[in-house]
Amino acid sequence: MTLVCLKWVTSSLEPGDERFAGLSAADEVALELALRHAHAVGSSLTAITAGPVSCEPALRVALAAGASRAVRVELPAGASSADVAACIAAWVTAERETDTIWCGDYSPDRGSGSVPAFIAARLGWAQALGLVGVAHVHDAGVHVLRRLDGGRRERLAVGGRSVLSVEGSITHLRRASLSATLAAERATIDVVHSPVPVPVLEERLSPYRPRARALAAPSGAAALDRVRALTDASGSPARGETVTAEPDAAARRIIDTLRAWGYLADG
Repeated sequence: MTLVCLKWVTSSLEPGDERFAGLSAADEVALELALRHAHAVGSSLTAITAGPVSCEPALRVALAAGASRAVRVELPAGASSADVAACIAAWVTAERETDTIWCGDYSPDRGSGSVPAFIAARLGWAQALGLVGVAHVHDAGVHVLRRLDGGRRERLAVGGRSVLSVEGSITHLRRASLSATLAAERATIDVVHSPVPVPVLEERLSPYRPRARALAAPSGAAALDRVRALTDASGSPARGETVTAEPDAAARRIIDTLRAWGYLADG
């Protein structure tokens, strides 16, 4: 069985608004390549996600595209990458039928790309992460192109049980037909409870406290001098200065000062 891991996230421009939620480009590529892999090796494709019921649209996208089964592991929103990976790895171990796991290498909300690595570590499987190309898929394995630092690339032949994460520039997800989309809306999604204990984090709200800035101590021998330095009451000849003048001279002084500060145009 081929498995694809999906994540349903809201847009960074409209956080928390489900109307703007969707799959990342990387997850769409992972779904498309998982469909091709399942067809090439003659296996079924299962789509899985971990989260609350609001994540189920991701699975319906996969069902409409051609996945044969959808599974949601019940997890609270905001669970850590390690907890998500632990739950998915535990489900894979219990099923004992999965041979290849496809994932997107990032998601718009965090972008850490750590879930595939955590899954591979939990299962003890081979991993090929950050893939920018998939050249050939066959029964013996997958030939891939992996991104390295410094603009370099690495060609790999991945066989056996493995976890593959792909970038969103490889290909595009196929367009689902109308009948498949309508059928996916009515399809049953298997919901399983978390096979591993997940700590529940208490949400704590507090007033916003900006970080304190380190400022130099005010100078001055007397307390009044230090107060004036803090309030900029005497730091500039044109600001915080007490001027005694006749009305005409005072008005000219105000106009000249406003012009110097840029509030009035010359002339």
